[in-house]
Amino acid sequence: MASYPEATPTRQVDNERVCVTEWRFPPGHATGWHRHGYDYVVVPATDGVLTIQDKDGKTFESPIKLGQSYYRQSGVEHDVINLTDREIVFVEIEFKTPM
Repeated sequence: MASYPEATPTRQVDNERVCVTEWRFPPGHATGWHRHGYDYVVVPATDGVLTIQDKDGKTFESPIKLGQSYYRQSGVEHDVINLTDREIVFVEIEFKTPM
């Protein structure tokens, strides 16, 4: 697995119910390997194509579109990488408590 500089996370809200983080991915940056402990929603702030590396080491492209949110359940394990030539930004909302 290749090593990439870390994308820039900016925590906007962090309380007992939710954690909201803006992620900025300059070209060639990544989140680093992680496992999601909470259900979450991603709200893209830009269009772009991110590369996802899953727990088995397989990679695939994941296009995101400005304003088209998506939901994932806890337990997802991956690294999210920007292999494009422009910055990609999204906001991640993690739900710490059941709704």
